[in-house]
Amino acid sequence: MLDRRHVLTGLIAAPAILTIGRAGAAEVSMRLHHFMAGVSPGHREFLVPWAKKVETESDGRIKIDVFPSMQLGGAPPQLFDQARDGVVDLVWTLPGYTANRFPKIEVFELPFIAAKRAQTNSRAVQDFAAKHLGTEFGDVHPICFWAHDGGLIHSSRPVTRLEDMKNLKLRFPTRLAGEGLRALGASAIGMPVPQVPEAISQRVIDGAVVPWEIVPSIKLQEMVKNHTAFPGMPTFYTSTFVLAMNKARYQSLAPELRAVIDRNSGQVATALVAAMFDNTAPKVEEMARKRGNTIHVLAADEVARWKAACAPVTETWIKSVKEKGIDGDALLAEATALIAKHEQAA
Repeated sequence: MLDRRHVLTGLIAAPAILTIGRAGAAEVSMRLHHFMAGVSPGHREFLVPWAKKVETESDGRIKIDVFPSMQLGGAPPQLFDQARDGVVDLVWTLPGYTANRFPKIEVFELPFIAAKRAQTNSRAVQDFAAKHLGTEFGDVHPICFWAHDGGLIHSSRPVTRLEDMKNLKLRFPTRLAGEGLRALGASAIGMPVPQVPEAISQRVIDGAVVPWEIVPSIKLQEMVKNHTAFPGMPTFYTSTFVLAMNKARYQSLAPELRAVIDRNSGQVATALVAAMFDNTAPKVEEMARKRGNTIHVLAADEVARWKAACAPVTETWIKSVKEKGIDGDALLAEATALIAKHEQAA
C-alpha cells in the first residue's frame, strides 16, 4: 500500500486534476485514479462523462475527482490494490497488469478469441463477469467490466507474414498477449502503456500491441510507421478492464446514493466505454494514414498460420487453470458463445 506521504504529495503536485462536481460542498467526495493521460479518449469520453452522470443523478450529492496519469502515486499494477485498500475510492485498471491473479477473466485475453468491435467484446465480458467473477473480484465492488476492440501490432518495420514477427521486440499489456507474441516468434516485453514512448525512443522495443484508442495519447503514430490489423473476427487479442470501487466506500453510501451508482454500473457503463473505443478507432486510423503510415491487413491464409502458432497458448492456459480447480474448456466455450451472441446482436 502507498504510504500517506506519497499520496498527499501526489495530491499536491497533480497539475491536471479534473474535478467533477458543483461549487458547493458535496455530501460524498470520491477520488477516481487511473493510468491513462488526461488527453486520452478513455479519460475525456468515458470517465469524465460517467462521473458527471453520477453527480447529476445524485443531485450533486456525489462529487468525483478524476486523477489521470497515476497522479496520486504508485504504478499502474498497484491500482487494484489501491481500490481494495481504500487508498482511493475508484480505479480504472487492467486485471492483466497482475499476472495469474485473475485467471477466469483471462479467457477473453487468449489469442484469437476476441471480436473486432469493443461493443461485442465488452458486453460479453460483462455478462461473463455477472456469472463467474464475483469471487475473483470479491475484494472490491466492480462498477463494470469491458474489453477493447481488436488490438493491432504497431511496429517500426512492416509485419505482413508470420516470419516478420521473428525477434521483433514488442510491448505487450497482459500475460496471455505476451505468450501469444512469443508463440509467433516475437520478443515480448511487458510494461504499462505510459512507458512505451521512452522504451521505443531508447530502442528497448520496436513497437507495441495496443488498440487504436491508445495510439494518440502516447504519440505512437509518430514513433512507428507500420500498423498491422486483423480482418474480421476473431482478432489477435484484446485486454480486459475493470472500473472498481472500494467495497467499504460503496457500502457506506446512503441507499439512494448506492442506487445512483448501481444505475450507472453493469451494461450501462460498459456500453459507454465500449462506444468510446469503437468511435475512436476509425478516427485514429485515419490520423495514421494522413501521416503517411501504412496499415497492413493480414491475408486470410496468414491469419490461419498465426492461429495455428498460437494454439499451444490456449492449451497451456486450459491446463494451468485446471490445476486451480477451474474448468478452462467450459469457460472458453462460454466466452466464445457470448462473443458470438453479442456480435450477432450488434
